[in-house]
Amino acid sequence: MPGSLEGRYIRLEVISGKNLKVPSERILAGIYVSVDLKSGRRWKSAIGVLSSDESITWRDTANLSLDASPMLSVEIMASFELDRMLGNGEVVGKVEISWDALLDHGNEPFDITFPSVRGVHPSLTLKATVLRNCDNQDSVLFDSIVECQIAQNTDAGHERFATYVTSKTVSHLNDAVKHFQLVLDQSALTNLAWARLEGYIRKDFQDIDSIISLFREALALRPQGHPDHPLSIYHLLKALIWRYSKERTAVYIQECAQLSCKLLPSCPEGTYLRSIAAGANGVDYVIRACNNLPIDVSDEGIHLCRVVLELCPLGNKHRPKALNKLAQAVEARFHQRGTIDDLAESIQHRREAVSLCPEGHPERDTYLNNLAHSLYYRFNHQGNLNDVNEAISLYEETLRLRPVGHKSRDNSLISLGDALRVRFNQCDDVNDIIRSISVQREALTLCPPGNSYHDIMLNNLALALKTRYMKLDASEDLDEAINIYRDSLQLTPHGHPRRHTALNNLSSALCSRFTQTRKNEDIEEAIGLCQESLEALPSLHPGRYFSYMRLKNAYVFRYRVQHNPADLSLAVENFRLASRHPTQGFPRRIETALRWVHTAENYQHDSSLEAYQTCLELLDNHVMTRSSVTSRREAATAFRSSQSLPVDAASCTIRRDDLRRAVELVEQGRGQQWSLASQLRTPLEDLNSANAELAHKLAEISKRLSDAQGSVGSADRAAADLAVIHYRRLQEQWGAVVAEIRNLKGFSRFLLPPSYEDLQAAARHGPVIILSCESILVQRHRCPDLKSDFAREIRLASFMRPEETRKELQVLLRTVWDEIMLPIVIALQRDLRVTSGSRIWLCPTATFTSIPLHAAHPFRTKADGRRELCLEDVYICSYTPTLSALIRSRQMMKKRATPSFVVIGQSSPGAGQGKALLTVDSELELVRKLVPATANTTTLSGDDATRAGALNALQRNAWVHLACHGKQDREQPYYSCFAMRDKPLTLLDIMEKDIPHAEFAFLSACHTAVGDEKTPDEVIHLAAGLQFSGFKSVIGTLWVVDDAVAKHVVEAFYKNMVKGLEDGDMMDCTKAAWALNRATCAVKTKVPLEQRMVFIHIGV
Repeated sequence: MPGSLEGRYIRLEVISGKNLKVPSERILAGIYVSVDLKSGRRWKSAIGVLSSDESITWRDTANLSLDASPMLSVEIMASFELDRMLGNGEVVGKVEISWDALLDHGNEPFDITFPSVRGVHPSLTLKATVLRNCDNQDSVLFDSIVECQIAQNTDAGHERFATYVTSKTVSHLNDAVKHFQLVLDQSALTNLAWARLEGYIRKDFQDIDSIISLFREALALRPQGHPDHPLSIYHLLKALIWRYSKERTAVYIQECAQLSCKLLPSCPEGTYLRSIAAGANGVDYVIRACNNLPIDVSDEGIHLCRVVLELCPLGNKHRPKALNKLAQAVEARFHQRGTIDDLAESIQHRREAVSLCPEGHPERDTYLNNLAHSLYYRFNHQGNLNDVNEAISLYEETLRLRPVGHKSRDNSLISLGDALRVRFNQCDDVNDIIRSISVQREALTLCPPGNSYHDIMLNNLALALKTRYMKLDASEDLDEAINIYRDSLQLTPHGHPRRHTALNNLSSALCSRFTQTRKNEDIEEAIGLCQESLEALPSLHPGRYFSYMRLKNAYVFRYRVQHNPADLSLAVENFRLASRHPTQGFPRRIETALRWVHTAENYQHDSSLEAYQTCLELLDNHVMTRSSVTSRREAATAFRSSQSLPVDAASCTIRRDDLRRAVELVEQGRGQQWSLASQLRTPLEDLNSANAELAHKLAEISKRLSDAQGSVGSADRAAADLAVIHYRRLQEQWGAVVAEIRNLKGFSRFLLPPSYEDLQAAARHGPVIILSCESILVQRHRCPDLKSDFAREIRLASFMRPEETRKELQVLLRTVWDEIMLPIVIALQRDLRVTSGSRIWLCPTATFTSIPLHAAHPFRTKADGRRELCLEDVYICSYTPTLSALIRSRQMMKKRATPSFVVIGQSSPGAGQGKALLTVDSELELVRKLVPATANTTTLSGDDATRAGALNALQRNAWVHLACHGKQDREQPYYSCFAMRDKPLTLLDIMEKDIPHAEFAFLSACHTAVGDEKTPDEVIHLAAGLQFSGFKSVIGTLWVVDDAVAKHVVEAFYKNMVKGLEDGDMMDCTKAAWALNRATCAVKTKVPLEQRMVFIHIGV
């Protein structure tokens, strides 16, 4: 040592280290540097956490006193605890270096290299500086090199264990274990367990249970928050992984997944522990192992899939497979339980998996195919044509990725062919069934006899051939199908999981042939095949539905030929079982119930009313699952024979002389869309008095449900699917609260379809006449089909001069009077003693919704020369969409708002919304002059009459007069609208608003009270929408309004509304029907017939 340095100090800075591997390969907690000063003292740096690249940065410094010894020892040490250490850890590397060598680099950093460890040389970067004047020589803490017995045993254990790893000599492992066993401490538990685990891995130690127990005990001693908690989780994880790898018991890998979810968040990115824990032998292995487990549809199995997905964030290479695994599990649960949310969730995950596998990804075809399967299943369950269209598109893309020679091409052909066949059944495009048969034949060539899927190929081809026969009556297709089905059945012996399908399919084909040939052996065999299928299936197997349906068909076909009543009863029983089988979706069960209705009515079976009730109940439940008003209408119109269902059901009960039940059924089935929507706006005053907490809870969920309806119309299918899932979960919560409310005393029928006693309230202020083809008041009279005749004559009348007589129109109105309304008037006067001038309400159904019943007129004179009275001379007519709507409006009349009247007009609508209306401004001025000052009238017109402005005005005012273009959307009635300055104000916009203080609306626009042609009993039009939003009394129009003459009706109407009012009096909306009646009478000489009868009154 240079004499000039004696008694001086050196500042040693430990900057960093790299290539820091542990000889024993054990996962370390940290690394520190130890400097032995050869004087019985030792300095230790802080323990640093190793980075994923096996480097570390300390920047730790010590002031070291120069002593007589010319050398010092520098060691890199691995610590297995971040908390208190028992010993010194394991030596990574050690070098002897002189003071001179340390100071040979001036003030610059320098590297020192250590002997090789596992193929690399660890190194440290140091910096040594001579201190000229050290004020804090005593500030550095030094450890005594004298070790306690615990430290000595621990260090000896580490040394023996490292030797065992490199030498593979079991005696060294035994020595290490003995040393670790001498130390009873939480750290010693880990050291002992790790040594034994390494022995287990190398098959030198067998007792894995004791190893795992030690790791569990150590983890319990290092709870969350302890610095060594993450490392203790990793130790247990490692032991369980090794146990699973040798024993393949699922419970161990399941626990590994749970531990992994706790471990990764506690390991910072970039650390060595994180890289090892997440690596191929850690969490990555756990993910792969879990993804390869068999599908488990239990709650625990699905939870495990969710845990694994949590371990695969965006960017993780295993995320697509984890998504697919979870999708498989929830979809399998759907097939078991029929819960549609499971299928929706499956589709959501499968969409994401596809999005993560772009063109060129080796597994894209698999994920496309899986998504298509899920969409196809949902179509079968819910009947949405968009799903099967998308499925076919995905199957086509999958097939493109699986060219001739691809191992899975046959599966793609099967799936595509089946989906095309199903779409053919829906859309009747013959190209679909031709292509279906073609691809099924190709699939069959790829699966020759002996292939395990050969029976499936045969079944699918036969089904496609039979489908073509059913639609196109090609008898050769049926014979080929039967032969193929027999071949398929031969390949599925007793006990085969697909035998029931083969039995049902052959039975169906034999039934079809029986209808042609009348050969009794065919129908007997068909019945026997179905019975065999049912005997083999458990009660909740989805296949039982199809067995019931095939058996039902067989009995019906035999009844048609042999006329044995027992066969019809057996058919009905199978209708009943099939329509109530919970494994099938609502669309399939509704179709079954509709066929039941048709069969029972056709053959006059006494189950017809039960069939109607079943059908209405299923239809209600199906429509309720849809999350928007437009999708509800789509669901309701999807069944061609369901449009007249409520009226037909009522007719059935009338024939049984049960008029009360007929009224209930008509009400239950009509206005279904309004009924469902109104459930979210039920007045809660009575409930609030009985249970304020439940009332608040229901109001809150109802609002969330109502708000959620607007989020499901996204063009993004994935976003729409998520919105549907959210809506359905809210719906379940709503249903649970409603069920709780029904348990309260006095609320047992809360939101249930109203009883006859409830509906009688509609007639409290005058009779309500429900008109069907078997009128409830006047039975058995003919229901004339006048709809098209009226449409034609109204159109022709628009080209006539005002003074011309509308002879043909008068003929039609005379027919309405003679055949429909006169018998009703006679019954009202003779049987019910309803005096002239009284109010009556008309509730038309089916065809009657398109007939201007209020304008019924004999257009005849009596023998004495006097004119015969017409309907408007006898009674004041109003309409109501449903009885409930009228009752609800009257209940809301209890709340009278501060009078406010807004006059809204738009004479120059935005582009594409119609031509300019020249008389709108003068009509607005006329209304302003006639309305009394107490109405607080304001005007919205011109550039201010925008969509948003009109909506705001509707919400802020109790009375509204609206003059503008009105448009009926025949394809989608919810998009019927009023033309505004910027864009249309639609029926959907109006429905979203709840305006309980609203009272009256006069809609001086075209087509505001015209219903939906596809679902006439739903009464979906603008006037009904305003009534639903809160307006109790509405005047609407049935067809085009001539604004030049309409102002005469408007003027006469408001003059009658204010008639008799004194200063300070407010107008009464319950006078609107009377005022309209008087107005149309007053303008007979000014306004042509079709423009007088265009206006109708709805509501109170």
